[in-house]
Amino acid sequence: MIIDDALRKSTVFKAGTGIVKSLQDAGYASFFVGGAVRDLLLGKTPHDIDIATAARPEKVAEILPDSQLVGAAFGVSIVCREGHQFEIAALREERRYLDGRHPEEVKYTDSPKLDAQRRDFTVNGMFYDPLSGQILDFVEGQDDLRHGILRCIGRAEDRFAEDWLRMLRAIRFAARFRLSLAPDMLPAMRLLAPQLKFLAAERIREELNKILLGPFPERAFHLLRETGMLTEILPEISALQGVTQPECFHPEGDVFEHTMLMLSHMPCPSVELAWSILLHDVGKPATFSLDEEGTEHFYTHDEAGATIAGEILERFKMPNAQSEAIIQAVRRHMHFAHVHQMRQAKWRRLMAAPTFPLELELHRIDCLCSNSMLENYVLLLDRVRELANEVKLPPPLLNGRDLISLGIKPGPLIGDLLNKISELQLEGEISTREEAFKKISYFLKDE
Repeated sequence: MIIDDALRKSTVFKAGTGIVKSLQDAGYASFFVGGAVRDLLLGKTPHDIDIATAARPEKVAEILPDSQLVGAAFGVSIVCREGHQFEIAALREERRYLDGRHPEEVKYTDSPKLDAQRRDFTVNGMFYDPLSGQILDFVEGQDDLRHGILRCIGRAEDRFAEDWLRMLRAIRFAARFRLSLAPDMLPAMRLLAPQLKFLAAERIREELNKILLGPFPERAFHLLRETGMLTEILPEISALQGVTQPECFHPEGDVFEHTMLMLSHMPCPSVELAWSILLHDVGKPATFSLDEEGTEHFYTHDEAGATIAGEILERFKMPNAQSEAIIQAVRRHMHFAHVHQMRQAKWRRLMAAPTFPLELELHRIDCLCSNSMLENYVLLLDRVRELANEVKLPPPLLNGRDLISLGIKPGPLIGDLLNKISELQLEGEISTREEAFKKISYFLKDE
């Protein structure tokens, strides 16, 4: 396999080559390594480039004064050039992993061949000298790329036992590059899947984010299911399997297949959209019921789903802003089903919500991947154009303290009254505090 000359003209390639040249000029063998080499061989410009060098960290600091040591135990430094960040690591061997993540022994080496043996997959275990154009492939990574195979370096069970997160990385790479898993990988994953519960939640979350935001996330989730890992890390999503839906609305299949189809239709995924899609129907297993005719129903699954989604996102320690947006989208994803019946006040409140663009895209993909009925979505777009300058909600005329001052006890009644006043205000029927107080008196008489 060869690397296209056009890729050598990219900014990241030129900057990385400059770093390698500085290290080589000082007498230390240095190479591009890992995913960057894989991407270059696939004809893709790498987002970042890792560099492996025979220079020890103290020498890297001398040769590259702008470097910063970030992993003293592993000889890793960072250099920023031309807007790109480069990770420079000393060639090393790692031995005796005892905790499924950290090596108990690290030994520096001058041999890239020995360094290759500690890496995860053959397609990530190649070295490339950008000055000479030479590819060093001690693990037959090029052959596996040609044949579309993802293979561990050495025994799959050994590699996964060293770092259990490698199993999720394997799923991500297999999906992203449409690679088939080598025969020994599935049995090893099934055996070690229960070990994932010992990993930090943040590490799993970040790997799931990469899966969800990368190409073919639905393929990744099918592989997670096949290996037993889905049950370990997201049992709530695994529970969607076999939950049937009315065929007239969901000819695509059960809730799991519907969710996977939606994941495959994200044109511009964000963390919020991807997780909203993944979790939007997570409340259906708990709310499943059959009527007398045998038709499935999922009453209040949106509210139940929002609660479950909150528990999942808390478990994965999702940042608060993202978590709140996702929960809101799950809670409100059924609101658009009746938009044609909404009064103007509800339209304005719906569109003024900060999460409206997220909810609108979730609704579009949900419809597209079920009955393909997009009438409500088109109506929403029309309303967006019509009310574009009116969606900002006016300041409320009354608040809870105002009602308490009237002698109303704190409780659900206050919320109900404030909602009624807000709707009248948005409909244009009242515009002053005096009018609002009169309406409150009227409502209280009816109570």
